[in-house]
Formats: sequence, structure tokens, C-alpha cells
Amino acid sequence: MPAIPIRAALPSDGVFLADMTVEAANWRAGSARPRYEVLSNPDHQRYVAGWQRPGDAGFVAQSPAGEAIGAAWYRLFPRGEPGFGWVGTGVPELIIGVRPVWRAHGVGRALLQRLVAHARDQGYSRISLSVERDNFARTFYRSEGFAVTRAGQGRDVMVKTLR
Repeated sequence: MPAIPIRAALPSDGVFLADMTVEAANWRAGSARPRYEVLSNPDHQRYVAGWQRPGDAGFVAQSPAGEAIGAAWYRLFPRGEPGFGWVGTGVPELIIGVRPVWRAHGVGRALLQRLVAHARDQGYSRISLSVERDNFARTFYRSEGFAVTRAGQGRDVMVKTLR
């Protein structure tokens, strides 16, 4: 498969990032929650509300035809308003979503690698994420150097050291 075109996420990508938040929340086949249900939940809303605020960074993958097919981005959250994968002040938390038809084609890996490299270039020493324990993506994250640092009820926080 040829290289996947990836570009920096723009302020105008907020709606697409919301779509990818829905894809990430609906990773389990056969149990898709409606878009409004996912995005009205404050736990999910925090990942896209007010995109692109200071400290936000992300990337969008595009199909050969130029259609947006996936995104990976990170945000910094304060201690009082943590995300699912919060590990500390100043540690960006990432989220990634890929349209189902493009999964298992290297899109997620390309996005994750670009985002991690960007976080490293920005001087971050760690990056975190949260993943449900039965999500097949856990194996993918481990293959990219993430390790479980906190086990929760059905969900784990994983961290990658960048330096």
C-alpha cells in the first residue's frame, strides 16, 4: 500500500475530529452509539470542544482521493478536568479514530507515529491514552511502545515515554 497522505489538523477540522471521537467510542462492532449520544457525553466532548485551543495538536490522514479517513490528536487537561487517560499536568493525552473501512490498513499506525514524533519535537517526555481492556487496539499500542500504567474498571491508561 502506498504511503498514506497525512496533514496537520486545522482549526476547521473540529467537526471531523468529533466524527473520529464517535468512531473511537464505537470501536466495538455491533454496538454503535449514535453521534449525538457520544458527543453529548462530557467525557467524550472534552476531546473536541473548542478545538484548536493552545496546546492542541493533531494530524488527519487522507485517502488517495483526498477524503479525510482518520485523525490522531492530543490535548492537555488540567487536574480538575482530566480525560480518561490523564496521568499528570503537562502530559498530552491522545485520541485516535479511523473510519472502519480504513482500519487494518496502516492508517492508525501512520497517524500515531506522526503524532508521537510531533509530541517529542514539542518537548514532551510522555504521552498517554486510555483504552478499553477488550479493545483489539491494546496490542497495537503495545507494539508502538505504550505500557499500562494504571488499570481501571474495564479501561486502562497507557503511557509511552518519548525520551
